Amino acid sequence: MAKPKSALTCGCPVAAFQKMISGKYKLRIVWDLKDGPLRYGEIRTGLLRGSDGSSEIAPRVLSRELRALTETGLIDRKDYGVVPPKVEYRLTRKGKSFVPVIAAIRDWGSRHLAQAGSGEMASGMAAE
Repeated sequence: MAKPKSALTCGCPVAAFQKMISGKYKLRIVWDLKDGPLRYGEIRTGLLRGSDGSSEIAPRVLSRELRALTETGLIDRKDYGVVPPKVEYRLTRKGKSFVPVIAAIRDWGSRHLAQAGSGEMASGMAAE
């Protein structure tokens, strides 16, 4: 019996894209990095901004999201090799090319979620 193909090898770009950005924080992380490199704590603080009900992001979860974004080539991790540790995350060229897609999603949400009477934006992605 043939092994099922993964989303990345099935030839379906929508499924591959969905798998690449799935996760609670990936879109927000890429969006927050659009203005330049950030350290882990700055990314975490940005994710907490505007969140409803959740006062904590488990470090393990944030580390997993950052690692996955690095593996997909959307962000780059730069370790300065100093004590105390200094690590920065920045968008790669591929990541920068993704920012207009997120902006389009934000704009769509601004138009259509407001029409639905929601009045709330996806946390943290309000027009800046």
